[in-house]
Amino acid sequence: MTLKQIYNIIIEEGIRRDPRGKSRILLQLNKKRREYKRLSPKEKRYFDLDSLFNPYADTRIIYGDGNREIKRVLVGIDINVGEILLADSLTSKGKKIDLCISHHPEGKAWANFYEVMDLQSDIFSSFGIATNVATGLLKERKLEVARKVHAANHTQTADAARLLDIPLLCMHTVSDNQVTFYLNNLIKKNNPQKVSQIIDILEDIPEYQIAKRNNAGPQLILGSKNNKPGKIIVEMTGGTEGPKRIIDYYTNVGIGTIVCMHLSEEHFKVAKDKNLNIIVAGHIASDNIGMNLLLDVINKKADIEVVCCSGFTRIKRD
Repeated sequence: MTLKQIYNIIIEEGIRRDPRGKSRILLQLNKKRREYKRLSPKEKRYFDLDSLFNPYADTRIIYGDGNREIKRVLVGIDINVGEILLADSLTSKGKKIDLCISHHPEGKAWANFYEVMDLQSDIFSSFGIATNVATGLLKERKLEVARKVHAANHTQTADAARLLDIPLLCMHTVSDNQVTFYLNNLIKKNNPQKVSQIIDILEDIPEYQIAKRNNAGPQLILGSKNNKPGKIIVEMTGGTEGPKRIIDYYTNVGIGTIVCMHLSEEHFKVAKDKNLNIIVAGHIASDNIGMNLLLDVINKKADIEVVCCSGFTRIKRD
């Protein structure tokens, strides 16, 4: 399988599991194509052509020829310069690494990953929060994230990959869409009547069991295990944490329990007096689930060997 084929597969799977639905994604892509046609020749020089078919700014081939054949990949939740050097070392010792796959974005995919945050407003709206409220609050948060990311050294890892000629791919929101879909279905299927039962559901999942053995398993940080969950929202996609003030609107639309990857201290302070149940499932463990689900799809199409590093453990599902 080629690098380009892998890239196309993860985009297709990201769209297939996107909470907005495929028709909404197609509208977004058509809008982007119309925008491109209206640009001047100078503006087109700086346009990201991948955005014409890939709606996820944080999922990109960061370095490498799309036609390169891929047989063995080094997969990590974070691929930094150290992991690129690790791939080079493994190759020099006879275990050739054809591609490094990172969950978290690098290079140009990191520089504007906040563009995927628009996904969140549709999720908020689906729970009954007014569209104008969701859009307005998200716009403020998106600008905050953009300012923070702008100062980073975006190309550090990409430069290492280029110098050592090791292809690099990152798949962020496409992966987060998988775990969101997976957990939503699992929770709906089991129909928990107590918050404790949601935790039991999570702790039956291998990735969370591994995290628990490493003292990083699911935790109830607000509420009580004996509480009724009410309406449950799984917050695991959309780039990064949303606006703090959106929590004020959750209780108004009947949301009783939030299942999330992680929760910042600022978000915790806003939520602690809202009588919400908040379960932090675990950041890296949740990322593992999404990555594993994508790799399952890839492995059904090609026998690619996966070498694990940087917080990733390969768990195969039928």
